[in-house]
Amino acid sequence: MRAGLVMECDYRYGATQVEAFDEAFVQAEMAEELGLHSVWMAERHFAAPSSQLDSGGTGIPSVAAAPLTWASAIAARTSRLHIGTGVSVLPLCHPIRLAEETATIDHISKGRLELGVGRSSFPRAYEGYGVPYEESRGRFQEVLDILLQAWTQDRVSYAGEYYTFDEVCVLPKPYQQPHPPIRIAATTSDTFPQVGRAGFPIVTGLRGFDLTTAAVYLQSYRDAWQEAGHPGTGDVFLRIPVYVAETAERALEEPRESTMHSYRRIASSFGCTVGAVGTRAEEDRAGRAETLSRIGYDELLEGRLAYGTPDMVAAKLLQLRESLGLSGIMIEPNVGGHNPPERVRNSIELFARETVPQLQ
Repeated sequence: MRAGLVMECDYRYGATQVEAFDEAFVQAEMAEELGLHSVWMAERHFAAPSSQLDSGGTGIPSVAAAPLTWASAIAARTSRLHIGTGVSVLPLCHPIRLAEETATIDHISKGRLELGVGRSSFPRAYEGYGVPYEESRGRFQEVLDILLQAWTQDRVSYAGEYYTFDEVCVLPKPYQQPHPPIRIAATTSDTFPQVGRAGFPIVTGLRGFDLTTAAVYLQSYRDAWQEAGHPGTGDVFLRIPVYVAETAERALEEPRESTMHSYRRIASSFGCTVGAVGTRAEEDRAGRAETLSRIGYDELLEGRLAYGTPDMVAAKLLQLRESLGLSGIMIEPNVGGHNPPERVRNSIELFARETVPQLQ
């Protein structure tokens, strides 16, 4: 099972943006030195820092607005580490520009780029870019179609609702052939079977639902995959909060406040965006907002987190590998963004040195 690190590029209250960049580069270099498989660069827009834990707002404060720029910089600083986007918000990308930049990074990294793509769970980024959220599904599919054509064909010709191109020659072509791996993010019930029918690897997380619901959604992905006639049973990565410490007491107590704040903030975000998306998605968001507004820490530990000693975390991840059929995990090392940098680094090191070997 491949193990990677999600890079949120936290912008901490009381720290500078320079320090946020420095901390992120330290984590990426740690991932290379400690032998982790990959880092996955988040795409976060308009994520301003909050002044205190109970200040409200949405999302972890972050300087991760340009994941491809981050990916290029990390590729130049490393030699083995795979660099992924986790995820690129396709409806906010220009497809030709995206094809050019990703192919360039693929060459810079000598084939270490992996492209995670999605539509984003929240409309606020769309508002800032002036793109109607209701167009997100259609724009996503057009950008994906054009991207694949630009990577694999001499010239791009396309006539869609949002983009039209006539015999455009896109260079460079990717280093990896036919193109870098693509992994589609799924967070809503209807997206899982759509990705399965399309035959793409999938990544999902545990912000909006727990492990029990994840199992149901992933089964719908696999059912649709097989009904469409694709070989095998699909490919699944799970994004999951992980915190490791030398003792169980420390591992559970140190991240408690930051974790609880994060999930309360997510509940508020889901509640605020009900009405901004389609009917089925609204039902999902309303239910998630209600559940997360009253969820307790013990329930989070049971159904959404992997916190503990290296052995405890390994045991939980192995159980999840078997029950969910995982081929990889992306760990969130600092849920809520308020754990001190030295504790986050210690957790990553313990995970890489003592947990990951048990997952091989």
